[in-house]
Amino acid sequence: MTSRPAETVLSPHPLTQFAVLDALLAGAYETGMMVSDALDHGGFGLGCCDRLGGEVVLLDGEAFECTVDGPPSRMLGDAVLPFADVCRFPAATAVTVADVDLDGFTAEVESRLLSRNLFHAVRWDGVVASVRLRVTPRQQHPLPPLDEVTRQQVETVVTRRAGTLVGFWAPTIYQGITVAGLHVHFLAEDRSIGGHVLDVTVSCGELRLAAFARFDLHLPVDELFLSTELTHDADHRIVAVEGGAHGR
Repeated sequence: MTSRPAETVLSPHPLTQFAVLDALLAGAYETGMMVSDALDHGGFGLGCCDRLGGEVVLLDGEAFECTVDGPPSRMLGDAVLPFADVCRFPAATAVTVADVDLDGFTAEVESRLLSRNLFHAVRWDGVVASVRLRVTPRQQHPLPPLDEVTRQQVETVVTRRAGTLVGFWAPTIYQGITVAGLHVHFLAEDRSIGGHVLDVTVSCGELRLAAFARFDLHLPVDELFLSTELTHDADHRIVAVEGGAHGR
């Protein structure tokens, strides 16, 4: 029998998601879940801003938007998230993860999964040696697909910055529903910068993982989503828009 990692806990609560990744790829992201509703489902997670106008980090019960307009800022409760993953992160034992690049960090996470068939919330607090981040500008109608939006993305590289990696690891079978493998955002401790992680090298910090056997999916009901038939035939597009932080 394979032993379970003692430091990874199985949460009794669900991981809650609004919308699906394939809808973003199809340009069907006209509406979303309000931040206040997302925080009702937990204080830890990630997402994107209204009309893909930036990246979102939910951390310790607060939501922060990372945009092209300046440093991350707290979001109001009525702000809209066209895509979000959120959970209640249970108490979990921390393990030190240091001096690894994104591949090494992913390997550290995957070595501690309870099962590759379960969702996992991933939190790492520490100092990054370097991190490459992206944010995207807010879109106008007609809404373009996500891969077109990321051609306009603004990338920033920062070094020696304390902060938190906030993310999720999802099973392969959910590619298109969400991002299979590892999907992480970063928020600096001083709230000076944040965004979607394209690449990272961690210097020293503490990793916590929580597994989820319940997945609660909320779908949009606006006319654009309802009239857009989604077909999952674009793994290469997901890999392209997610950069380095995807399943190996």
